[in-house]
Amino acid sequence: MKILVVCQYYAPEPFRIPDICQGLQKRGHSVTVVTGTPNYPEGEIYPGYENGAHGDEILDGVRVHRCPIAPRKQGAVHRFLNYYSFVFEANRYLRGLKEDFDVVFVNQLSPVMMAEPALAWAKRHGKKCVLYCLDLWPESLVVGGIQKGSPIYRFFLGVSKRIYRRADRILVSSHGFLPYFQEVLGMDPSQIRYLPQYAEELFGEIPQPPRKEEGADFVFAGNVGITQSVETIVEAARLLKDEPGIRIHIVGGGVALDHCKTLAEGLPNVTFYGRRPLEEMPGFYAMADALLITLVRDLVMSVNFPGKIQSYMAAGKPVIGAIDGETPRLIGEAQCGECAPAEDSKALAQILLRAARNPETWKVYGENSRKYYDAHFRKETFLDTLEQELKDHLS
Repeated sequence: MKILVVCQYYAPEPFRIPDICQGLQKRGHSVTVVTGTPNYPEGEIYPGYENGAHGDEILDGVRVHRCPIAPRKQGAVHRFLNYYSFVFEANRYLRGLKEDFDVVFVNQLSPVMMAEPALAWAKRHGKKCVLYCLDLWPESLVVGGIQKGSPIYRFFLGVSKRIYRRADRILVSSHGFLPYFQEVLGMDPSQIRYLPQYAEELFGEIPQPPRKEEGADFVFAGNVGITQSVETIVEAARLLKDEPGIRIHIVGGGVALDHCKTLAEGLPNVTFYGRRPLEEMPGFYAMADALLITLVRDLVMSVNFPGKIQSYMAAGKPVIGAIDGETPRLIGEAQCGECAPAEDSKALAQILLRAARNPETWKVYGENSRKYYDAHFRKETFLDTLEQELKDHLS
């Protein structure tokens, strides 16, 4: 197949879509990606990509075209410009693209508008479009402070309905998305299919933990943004600052990183590492006695299923959360850790203390974590399903 992939984000930005495209390429398909200039999560254009540099390149056999876009920076105006500059530039590029494709695939994060250029191209050329929904719109806006029922919310509700209904197939990363698509967006259930994410091959082998001092190490890895509620981890660390041997490591960058660093000033048990390349992550995972996941207290976020869960499980580590909804359900089903309610730093601190004092129990949780990953979240299973969906929608 000749596959056109549209996603606003791509390597070197920290998303799984490059690995998906490489997987399809290795299966003998020709993959072309239309994406934006990398600037996520800090909101500044990555060094080396300024002024259109690397606008067209081949990464691991995948052809990549980067559309010039306004960087995210901070604030609603910059975010709006970032979102719609990609739509405008990708539409312009695809209108002039002479090459034909068999099917279109959209890896839909935020914003949902990134699907618009793909849908427009598919309609012009009589092709089908498969959309993989990782962020639920317009509900994701509520987390950012947009009030339900407000003019902005109603506007994007209309935009989201039009986009989702135009896709020929919608794949969703969380079971919690299904009722929303049916009840709020009025979608036909037969148009929607569950497809959980996986972890990159980097975590195929569980690294051996290094020698370390006595105590327990807990690692958060990923974006340090508004919705991730890393502040809950910092506040739990504050409650545990007099407990010897409990160490918390925060690996990642984002718009809330400076705020979290300020909150952690004077805490001897918290270390920040900033954003690190994917290749370094096995070392951090190996260091961890358990891995941390947090999200804000929000109905919409609770139906989401953060992709880092698969990476945590692939590393064969216990998972500790302060999070609601789908994630604690999964952790309970897999028997691979414990969860506190979202934003409950006191309950999170109690779990961390239990984990530090009961290493044998938590070792079993880690074993269960990898077993559950192998049974449900393998990369080859994901690619088998995606490949078949794309073949089923060949025009």
